[in-house]
Amino acid sequence: MQLNELKGIGQSRAKEFSKLGVSTTAELIRCYPRTYLDMTNRVSVREVVHNDMALIACKLIYVEPLRTGGKYKNKTVRALLEQGRDNFTAVWFNQPYVAQKLTPGEYLFYGRVQNYYDRISLINPTFERLDTNSRLKGLVPVYPLKSGIPQWLVRDGVQKALAAERPSSLIPAQLLAKYGLTPLGEAFRKIHLPQSRKEMQDAAERLAIEEYFTLIAAFKLIKGDRTEARTNRYTVTEREVAAFEKRFPFTFTGGQQAAVRAIYDNVTSPHRMNRLLQGDVGSGKTAVALTGIFMAVKSGFQAVYLSPTEVLAAQNYALLQRIFPDYRVGYLAGASTVKEKREIKEALSRGEVDILCGTHAVLQADVQFERLAFCVCDEQHRFGVAQRNSLSEKGEDLDILVMSATPIPRTLSLVFYGDLDVTTIPDKPAERIPVTTAIIPPRKYDDMFGWIRREIRQGRQAYFVCPKIEDDEGQATSAEELYDKLKTQLPEIRFGLLHGRMREREKEGTMSAFKRGEIDALVATTVIEVGVDVPAATVMVIYDADRFGLSQLHQLRGRVGRGADKSYCFLLTESESETALERLSILKSTADGFELAERDLELRGSGDFLGTRQSGKFLNEIKNLQYTSNAIFTAKKLVDEAFERGLDQDRIRSAAMEKYESLKDVVLN
Repeated sequence: MQLNELKGIGQSRAKEFSKLGVSTTAELIRCYPRTYLDMTNRVSVREVVHNDMALIACKLIYVEPLRTGGKYKNKTVRALLEQGRDNFTAVWFNQPYVAQKLTPGEYLFYGRVQNYYDRISLINPTFERLDTNSRLKGLVPVYPLKSGIPQWLVRDGVQKALAAERPSSLIPAQLLAKYGLTPLGEAFRKIHLPQSRKEMQDAAERLAIEEYFTLIAAFKLIKGDRTEARTNRYTVTEREVAAFEKRFPFTFTGGQQAAVRAIYDNVTSPHRMNRLLQGDVGSGKTAVALTGIFMAVKSGFQAVYLSPTEVLAAQNYALLQRIFPDYRVGYLAGASTVKEKREIKEALSRGEVDILCGTHAVLQADVQFERLAFCVCDEQHRFGVAQRNSLSEKGEDLDILVMSATPIPRTLSLVFYGDLDVTTIPDKPAERIPVTTAIIPPRKYDDMFGWIRREIRQGRQAYFVCPKIEDDEGQATSAEELYDKLKTQLPEIRFGLLHGRMREREKEGTMSAFKRGEIDALVATTVIEVGVDVPAATVMVIYDADRFGLSQLHQLRGRVGRGADKSYCFLLTESESETALERLSILKSTADGFELAERDLELRGSGDFLGTRQSGKFLNEIKNLQYTSNAIFTAKKLVDEAFERGLDQDRIRSAAMEKYESLKDVVLN
């Protein structure tokens, strides 16, 4: 039902709700509270610790006129408040419309309290008139708002929408009864109008199960059946595989050996392989993947190694040539010349190339193989499902090995890789020296530069990483700005610049010069986040580190510590936010990428972790729900059982694909 059809909403209020991206009653009941006010938990402003959230009953005395000129470029609303004998202020940044909503009287304010030198302020608080909202009792929902929409309007609209909606579950009735799941309509009522914290938490869990059921079902339908019969017969022996492993200048760890065994058992089984190889930074996934490629080419087949960037593809091409001197290795990327592309495509189709290394250019329709059997998709989180499927079409019943150097929480791997056998390399080579991580405030920058000078004088190299390419509003350090600044500040150091807008040949030339030691320090964006391997690089400096996720910081840190020398990672931040500093402290305290990925998921939420821009905002609507990982495991179990028993297949297919058709193009952050 359209919102303007509800009694008391009408056209004008429906326009207000459209600012929240809501136009129907079904969408409105899925606009979940971001928090709840416990009306019994009001506090004295003097009792609140700095930076805590608090619910404060007080009197609004006066609202200052808006300031819009001079140094106050952003409109700021300030109000004088009074609680007993204590006076304090409330401040709203970039919300000028708030001034029109405030008049003297009794209020409830909810927001973050800041106390500097005994001057107390509430920052961007939400508020309620006590004298006109006496019905506020128990747990009161607080909704995410935009453009001056008042809380009371959303609360009133939600209650009307709950009365009008009759939501039905996509989970088959047999499974709802078997597992005693709460009716969906009841869960919606309890999330918006809970009588207790437990009731709210149970409702959030039930709604999360429903959403993940739909999402996982969509992934299952897009990915299809993974147990296809094998047509490519591998003839390689275990002895030949063991001999190939000796080509590497190190001994395989127990985790690597187990992964190789899993791949060998798979390619010599009656079913084709569809496997995720997951491991932390430096765990040796590439060596395992190359061993899988050997199994194919030794058996007379072709193999392809797909990389997400040309920098990484060029590096992998050089590695393949070194490890496979007795096989023909080809290279195909966007920057290849027209002649190079034509020659490599002709050689591939004639079977004159055993191993092709390349980028997305490999996915083009005119790239044809004679006997392709084995595909490695490096950095799986950079490729969409549709791209992986197009790679599969290059040969008949291909064996596919996808790799992720970004550790993905088990909860999310269940969702995204439900069609894959998952192999994890839990250990790292014994010779790897742990990277020391430090958080560096601005006052310590000069000391850090002096230390880096000494490292470079000893023949070592450094990375300086920024969150963006060029300066726009001065809110974050840019690579181009830093490159110019460092060349002046440290003239004795040879700097290079690397970012995503450079031409591929420029990138390749800069990276090659860095590897050869012709460049001492590389100023870059996150284009060097994955796979880049320069053993002499021992220093990683990350500017505005608080702007990155934990997993991304961990990947950047993984670019050093790849040689015999001790390495260091410096996290630079000017932020004084306790949340930001807590995140950086977590990175400092552990080198376990899987633990960091789980913590990142907790701190950022599933929608942010997965990247809503790329995912069509799936899971975005439940980001405010507080649910446990059990909701995801339960949803996965329900999907598997529904498909195994053939329950409501047409209904599930129709609803899941209508909502999540865009998943065929999804990629992870």
